[in-house]
Amino acid sequence: MLDVLLVVIDKEIEMGKKLKALAGNLTENQLALTVRDSAQQIWLAGLGAFAKAQQEGSKVFNSLVKEGETIQARTRQISDEKVAALTSKAAGTWDRLEQVFEDRVARALGRLGVPSKKEIDKLAKRVVELTAVVDGLTSAQAAARTPERKPARKRVVKTTV
Repeated sequence: MLDVLLVVIDKEIEMGKKLKALAGNLTENQLALTVRDSAQQIWLAGLGAFAKAQQEGSKVFNSLVKEGETIQARTRQISDEKVAALTSKAAGTWDRLEQVFEDRVARALGRLGVPSKKEIDKLAKRVVELTAVVDGLTSAQAAARTPERKPARKRVVKTTV
């Protein structure tokens, strides 16, 4: 459609150049007729282009919409891939930053004499072990101190009637 309009404009430019060349040899009357004929041809070419645009306009519009959808899908896919790559890279950077922070905090706490979680867990495990040993020793000592008792005899209670 646009191509048709460009062709028409090119033809009219050529015709204008021809008119200028012919103007030197033509009378005013002949020049006016030539200009009128040229204007008529331009008018008809414009009407023809308009009719062609109406006929093919919906086809052109639909093809442009399809092309736009294709470009949009490709662009969306590329941008999704870029976002995924950047997100992955940012997550890796964040993980490294978090590890650096944790290491620095642990070093600072170590310098202040604050025990680490690992040390506290080890100490808690040792306390549990020692508690079990103490309980075992306490039970053994209690058993050794208490003399063995003879079973109590049954008492017979007499009742008077």
